[in-house]
Amino acid sequence: MPPVVRFAPSPTGLLHIGNARTALLNALYARREKGTFILRLDDTDRARSEEKYADTIREDLAWLGIPPDREERQSARTALYEATLEKLLKAGRVYACYETEEELEFRRRRQLAVHKPPVYDRAALKLTDADRAKLEGEGRKPYYRFKLEQKKVAWSDLVRGACEIDTAALSDPVIRRADGHWLYTLTSVVDDADMHVTHVIRGEDHLTNTAAQIEMFEALGAKPPAFVHHNLLTLPSGEGMSKRLGHLSLRSLREEGQEPLAVASAAVLVGSADAIEPVSGLDALASKIDFSKISHGAAKFDPKDLDALTARTLHGMPYEIAKPRLAALGVAADASFWEAVRGNLSRFREAEDWWRIVFGAIEPPLAESEREFARKAAEHLPPAPWSATSWDKKNWDSWIEALKGATGRKGRELFHPLRIALTGRENGPELRALLPLIGRERAVKRLKGEKV
Repeated sequence: MPPVVRFAPSPTGLLHIGNARTALLNALYARREKGTFILRLDDTDRARSEEKYADTIREDLAWLGIPPDREERQSARTALYEATLEKLLKAGRVYACYETEEELEFRRRRQLAVHKPPVYDRAALKLTDADRAKLEGEGRKPYYRFKLEQKKVAWSDLVRGACEIDTAALSDPVIRRADGHWLYTLTSVVDDADMHVTHVIRGEDHLTNTAAQIEMFEALGAKPPAFVHHNLLTLPSGEGMSKRLGHLSLRSLREEGQEPLAVASAAVLVGSADAIEPVSGLDALASKIDFSKISHGAAKFDPKDLDALTARTLHGMPYEIAKPRLAALGVAADASFWEAVRGNLSRFREAEDWWRIVFGAIEPPLAESEREFARKAAEHLPPAPWSATSWDKKNWDSWIEALKGATGRKGRELFHPLRIALTGRENGPELRALLPLIGRERAVKRLKGEKV
């Protein structure tokens, strides 16, 4: 059976690269196994959820190359949650509680003071109908907890292996607040069961939820999915990722010009030996995913490494992939231009600069002392016609050798003024590759100091 997986972010802020790790592991696993990838927006928090963040999540996933096969919204599924609540109430697996937050906090502190774990004492189960009526008469509205069976729950995690949690050590989880707000724990289980999710791939920060959620699956008569709890990303300092780290949001990385494939590779492979090597595409990246080899320790992500990986990704990018992106920049370039400049790019948008340098007008900032040398270089240029296909190493070598003989120059003394005259830049792609693109007529004029 093909897998069904889901990525379930809350639209309350911008996704960061740690979120991208979860999204990519889900999407690429589904891609490799020919399964289904669902985007499920956890938008039941009406106060904090915003449509602008939902839109950005969609944009981020599309930018990474992993648009979902389908999208769901929890806010459209509340009728199902209500029906499930009624079912579990009747079965005695959910019960109403009336404590305020202040009362619960007081109990927690009292338990800690006597060195007891701050586990909910199930006081609400002792309430009579008369007690509940009295509390509601005072204006209190119930919140709801799922009643755990207080047993050992075991499962085989595809990352962490054999896992076991005794739910007797846990508080019965709150599933709906007094204001009607649904919490993650039960709604996630209801959705996973209803959507036939086969694998729950998420961060290890959800590991402690798993035992309670397995009990919920069982209470609903549903088979629990396979669980995959991957390690989390941290900064080199050990600080965890959060939505307040704006510089590591996918939007900011996109605006910086980082390559989406480099971001995807860094997010998935961080901490492994392959992390510094660019990948050829998402299929190649998907083939490297092995849940059993994911470390149990946190993976440190250094933003500085992403610059190098973006550059190396561009250096190996085939023209067929670059062509539509060049066109979007207004660059009507052929393969010879791309192959000439790609090895010098640190950001894709720099290709537009080189397009203007090669085919636009520049005024070479050549020092007066170098003008005579540049004129001699023009005189020794090989004759026309030139083209990217007819120009070869022999043409370049014969020109350089002729210049060496005529001027006695070599090394930087020879090449630096040529680069300044022909491109107006101190550094850049190999002149050997740029020269046939610039063309003989334009090259002669530039070497003579003309603005062209």
